[in-house]
Amino acid sequence: MFRFSAVAVRFFILNKCTRMLFCLALVAFLGFPALSANAQFGAPSGGTRVHDASALKPPAGVRVAMIEFADMECPVCGSENPTMKAAAAKYKIPWLRHDFPLPYHAWSFEAAVNAHWFDTRNKAIGDEYRDQVFANQASIYNPNVLRQFTAKFAASHNIALPFAIDPQGKFAAMVKEDQALAKRVGIDHTPTVFIVTSNSKGAPYIEVDHPNQDLYRVIDQAIADTSSSKAPVRTSAKKAAGK
Repeated sequence: MFRFSAVAVRFFILNKCTRMLFCLALVAFLGFPALSANAQFGAPSGGTRVHDASALKPPAGVRVAMIEFADMECPVCGSENPTMKAAAAKYKIPWLRHDFPLPYHAWSFEAAVNAHWFDTRNKAIGDEYRDQVFANQASIYNPNVLRQFTAKFAASHNIALPFAIDPQGKFAAMVKEDQALAKRVGIDHTPTVFIVTSNSKGAPYIEVDHPNQDLYRVIDQAIADTSSSKAPVRTSAKKAAGK
């Protein structure tokens, strides 16, 4: 017959408890994300504590859209920007880009003002400027370098930069409006990305915490959740004016 001393028994129990704790920790680490992923559109996510969701909806007549609040000096925003751009092209859905420059970044507010100025020349050029700033973040290490980069970008598109891009503060006001919107929503970090839907079977919006990993999957789910619904009705300007 086998005999166990009291010390051996205690050692066995201790190791069993340790193994159990280890297994529980492993399940929590690996299993929980899988569970939340399968129910992604069951309810709004628990990342950002949304205070005002009135802005978290797609444009009129659109079922699914991406909404992003970003800081052009934010490294994570830069790393995820190609994924956002590729998703917008792949799914042909709107990508609503909002500025949320963080106060401790030296040149992100100025870059956002520049982007709005380029928007007035051509929205595609404004978006290209944003994409190029993200792609070249590592080399833009202070405001003076940003100005040199902006001048080269303008020259490459045969655009003459004025002596002062925003003398009246109009574009700075646009950036501040985006910042105020972010605060009303409850956003406190960048990037913050939402997939928003209209007439969905699931949640009207979901935050994508890791776009490089999860963006396509969440968009696929959003499209599936809205596929059986009727297309939202576009209200023409003429009809709206007659009301």
